[in-house]
Amino acid sequence: MKVDTTLTPTSLSTIPELAQAAETMGFNAIWIPETQHDPFLPGALIAEHTKRIQFGTAVAIAFARSPATLAYKSWDLSEFSNGRFILGLGTQVKAHIERRFGMRWPKSPVKQLREILAAIRAIWNTWQSGGKLNYRGEYYRITLMTPFFNPGPTPHHQIPIFIAGVNTGLARLAGTSADGFLVHPYHSPGYLREVILPAIEAGLNKMGRARKDVQIKVTAMVATTSEEREFTRSQIAFYASTPSYRRVMAHHGWEGVAKQLSAFASQKKWEEMTSLITDEMLSTFAGISSPNDLPLLLNERYEGLADRISLYTSFTPGERDPFWRNLINHLSA
Repeated sequence: MKVDTTLTPTSLSTIPELAQAAETMGFNAIWIPETQHDPFLPGALIAEHTKRIQFGTAVAIAFARSPATLAYKSWDLSEFSNGRFILGLGTQVKAHIERRFGMRWPKSPVKQLREILAAIRAIWNTWQSGGKLNYRGEYYRITLMTPFFNPGPTPHHQIPIFIAGVNTGLARLAGTSADGFLVHPYHSPGYLREVILPAIEAGLNKMGRARKDVQIKVTAMVATTSEEREFTRSQIAFYASTPSYRRVMAHHGWEGVAKQLSAFASQKKWEEMTSLITDEMLSTFAGISSPNDLPLLLNERYEGLADRISLYTSFTPGERDPFWRNLINHLSA
């Protein structure tokens, strides 16, 4: 497996040092979330201050942007980094799209994301080939590209697009239309094996594609100390309270707990939520181990399931360097 890391939300001024340290440590890629900061701006600094490491958005919220703006930013970052950029897109949930971004939630999120991927690629193809731009779908009609607005071809036009998801609809879409699938941190190996991968494979089979055509990237929740256990327990409770994620708990027979978590979340009963996550649930959704044994545990949990892996815990230069070096050496072997 390739071992990646996720960028901790931080100011742009700290990005060069973090990126250089991650590259020196031996990570294969840095993934940039969209939480407190823009997910694209750090990419320019990563590209400028490193030579080898890949980087990507994990995720940029697709429904908060037009296909054209996504196409321009990706084209520039790929060209500037000599092809190291990965465009990672996610849908988010209805409340965030409507109330945080002020955009409309689509009638069919899967269909709209499919159109976004197709429209982006149509724009890229026009820039690379010089052909006519003529994308027409239910959600997007993009037909204008004059030379004044065309950045022109680049040697690094094969930009991978990964999409994120929790349920089967987006997993199937990854199989038909994406280059990779970003597995949500809230998952279990069993859910990945029995629900997500079959959906991806159904999409692949529909389009005559092979499993190697879609990289599976996992973000793994882990706990190596008692403090990390309780933090991870709270994160599982938070994610499991999301109604659209309920199928993950239901897969293990805990749908009733998920409903109760949703009710507690609406009442802001945060401590009560965490208390509902049992040790069995904790070990189902997270790797519980000593630091030294964690690589072996992760290999056992994800062998044959993941092509890339990162931890939910972010890498901080100078903190636990031996731990990260051991993890990279063992999982990359």
